[in-house]
Amino acid sequence: MVPSKKVGHIGRTRWWIVWTLFLSTTINYISRQTFSVLSPMITAQYHFSHTDLARIFGAFQVSYAIAWLLGGIFLDAVGTRIGLSLAVVFWSVVNILTGFASSVFSFAAFRFMLGLGEGFNWPGASKAVAEWFPGEERSLAVAIFDSGSSVGGALAALTIPWIALRYGWRWAFTFSGMLGFLWLLTWLRAYHTLDRHPRVTPEEVAFIRAGQDVAPKSGKPVLQRWLSLMKDRNVWGIVLGRALTDPIGWFYVFWLPQYLSDARGFSLKRIALVAWIPFVAADLGNFTGGWLSGYCIRRGVSVIRARLWICTASCLPILASMYAARVHNVYAALALVCVAMWGFASWSTMGLTLPADLFPQDVVATVAGFGGLAAGLAGAVFTLGVGSSIHHFHSYDPAFMAAGLLPLFATAFLFLLIRPSNTQQTTTMGEGLHGL
Repeated sequence: MVPSKKVGHIGRTRWWIVWTLFLSTTINYISRQTFSVLSPMITAQYHFSHTDLARIFGAFQVSYAIAWLLGGIFLDAVGTRIGLSLAVVFWSVVNILTGFASSVFSFAAFRFMLGLGEGFNWPGASKAVAEWFPGEERSLAVAIFDSGSSVGGALAALTIPWIALRYGWRWAFTFSGMLGFLWLLTWLRAYHTLDRHPRVTPEEVAFIRAGQDVAPKSGKPVLQRWLSLMKDRNVWGIVLGRALTDPIGWFYVFWLPQYLSDARGFSLKRIALVAWIPFVAADLGNFTGGWLSGYCIRRGVSVIRARLWICTASCLPILASMYAARVHNVYAALALVCVAMWGFASWSTMGLTLPADLFPQDVVATVAGFGGLAAGLAGAVFTLGVGSSIHHFHSYDPAFMAAGLLPLFATAFLFLLIRPSNTQQTTTMGEGLHGL
């Protein structure tokens, strides 16, 4: 029997945890965006080419992809609390050290190390959501922590240029790096496992357990577990879906400030005034997808069907990307980018939720890691392709066109490959009808 929906009486420990994860994601994006926002200034100082920038961006993406996979395995082995603590300390130190870089090689080396640390955040957050949230709340929880990427991107665009202009760009890396140490104090107090948390109520534990439609443990040895995952069509659906959508996010995160400088003639101050706006649109997209998915589930739609249909609907606004580089008015272009980012964030929230919907808790981070590995490598290839395209054709048009079309293929693979178990479909449908 599903517990009463009067969740206000059962405790809110799980929501404190997910908002702490939101802060880690926000800081994560401020750290990674520091170089992107400052790239016009650094490029001018060291005379980097677009190919040089693509190599620096790509170094981060390759290591970030590797860290998703290794981080997922590590987090499933040592737990979310310890794993995320070590990751945040590592990426914060590396980000501070990036302020000492002065060449393509040194920037690429520090960005490579930054990716190794930052890749742990999403598998860890996905694992925490799987542990702490019932199915109908899971997409909203993912939307909350994933929205930190949009907030972090917006804050970086707003604050990093002003710090760089006032104190020098090297101090901007110090500022963004120090934020992780402040977060660590909050995390160690907020997060414990569900069975050992000192402040969770028995009613909240019962509510969470009753709404979890996937077994806590897979019950398989490590080697057999890996072989089973590699043959699972659901894993490949997640992998291909992420690989064909995440490059869109990377494109806007890494190239938008440089695009505004190159194609629209923006100064660093002017970039700071407008570059944050698309990230606010993405934040709305996170919550749009998360809320609509949860709403559908409460109205009787199965969890996986709700996720897939939200992905389908999200493809429509993403198509706006194809026209962004073609319009003459810069503010019309920004408006189209905002629409595309809104759709992308909605799609991304569903993609990040699927591992927790489909797999036991002790492999969620690993499955998320597989998806992140594919997404990071595809993103690196896309980033290098953007740099090459700009160098040879002196245009961002091909990149914007690809960013609009890729999610259509990603969604098609989800429908072809994702197959929930009969138990998941039945359980979820019962929960949804209970909420009517």
